[in-house]
Amino acid sequence: MSESTIAQNRRARHDYEILQRYEAGIVLSGSEIKSVREHRVQLQGSYARLRDGELWLEDANIAPYANAGYSPHDPVRRRKLLLHRKEIGKIREALEEKGLTLIPLSMYFKRGRAKVELGVARGLKRYDKRQKMKERDVQRDLAQAVRRRG
Repeated sequence: MSESTIAQNRRARHDYEILQRYEAGIVLSGSEIKSVREHRVQLQGSYARLRDGELWLEDANIAPYANAGYSPHDPVRRRKLLLHRKEIGKIREALEEKGLTLIPLSMYFKRGRAKVELGVARGLKRYDKRQKMKERDVQRDLAQAVRRRG
């Protein structure tokens, strides 16, 4: 099976500079995985947190499954992320540095299992964003000029 993207956190790529990336499994209930298969996931505004040596995904919205029956799941409950102990240690070291945070970048299926791509990130200031936009505009103008001449 190939990878299929379920949801992306585009805002994160705009607001943060991604320093490291990790792939984590996620513990989901039955009705949650059915909602995920329907692409009813919102990662914007969510984050991951270290708690008691484990990683948890917080504020990620997985909409309730329509045919869940008598007990639908809580859409924004805390969900456990699955990583190797060494990876969690590396993340802990990175997060101890001031100004770094752990954010989900995307959710996707890999060999039938739901995975979350996490990024250790540093928040961008407003002037950083402006500089990035200027650089993008310059690159776009250069590419257009090359196309016109060629």
